[in-house]
Amino acid sequence: MASDQAIKRIGGIQGPLSRLWSVGIGILTFSRRKPLGGFGLAILVLMITMAIFAPLLSKHDPEALNIRDLFAAPSTTFFFGTDNFGRDIFSRIAFGSQISLRIGFASVLIGTTAGSVLGMFSGYSGGPFDMVVQRIMDALMAFPGLVLALLVAALLGRSEFNVILAIALITAPNANRVMRAQCLSIKGRPYVDAARALGASDVRILFRHIMPNSIAPFLIIATAGLGAAILIEASLAFLGFGVPPPAPSWGTMLSGDVLRYARNAWWLAVFPGLAISLAVFGFNVLGDALRDV
Repeated sequence: MASDQAIKRIGGIQGPLSRLWSVGIGILTFSRRKPLGGFGLAILVLMITMAIFAPLLSKHDPEALNIRDLFAAPSTTFFFGTDNFGRDIFSRIAFGSQISLRIGFASVLIGTTAGSVLGMFSGYSGGPFDMVVQRIMDALMAFPGLVLALLVAALLGRSEFNVILAIALITAPNANRVMRAQCLSIKGRPYVDAARALGASDVRILFRHIMPNSIAPFLIIATAGLGAAILIEASLAFLGFGVPPPAPSWGTMLSGDVLRYARNAWWLAVFPGLAISLAVFGFNVLGDALRDV
């Protein structure tokens, strides 16, 4: 009896360990096949780690003003230097990753999910409903993404939630188009016809047969959209329509008087710009690699 219980306990431990080992092998295989995709995945892990452990990584308050250390060059005390208010740039980048990831994930999740669900209903139902929905999507896609986001942010005001809504609105049309095409491709498959012949309702067919077979393009759209969402958030902050100060947004760190001071204090523009560039590049190549795989 005791030996049987011990074997069950060992089996219960080995189950999660074997799954974790399989995930690790899968990530290594993916990185060997797609080195740039592996680099993008490393960027994602780095950003998440920085956002979670920002209070431990930062030695200074990102919003604290320090008149004695204005424009301090990068050193062991201030890794990335300080800005024109004496604030530590490394701390602001670390805490700014929380804002970028929070806005990026939330806006992509809302926009991609809403656009995907609407696209599947539109493609499955067809008829006047499909025509009306697609014309609305055409109207949204007619505007450049940043211009539409600026319009929404200007109408709603400066706040993190409004920035999320603005980015979600310009993310939805692309997801809608892709998932509509996926639904049109799947709804004519034999297993969908068989489910319909057995008396399955339209809602059951959509959520039981079509949606599970559309997860792959959904994940690809969401991953690729993260880079665009972070870039748009930084652009809105740079133009004065993003998260209001003193929040340490990456785009805000490049706005205002920074361009005037950056000629003599190069670290003001280089490190925030490098953070934005690496994040956008990493998410884009990760999305491309997932699409190829």
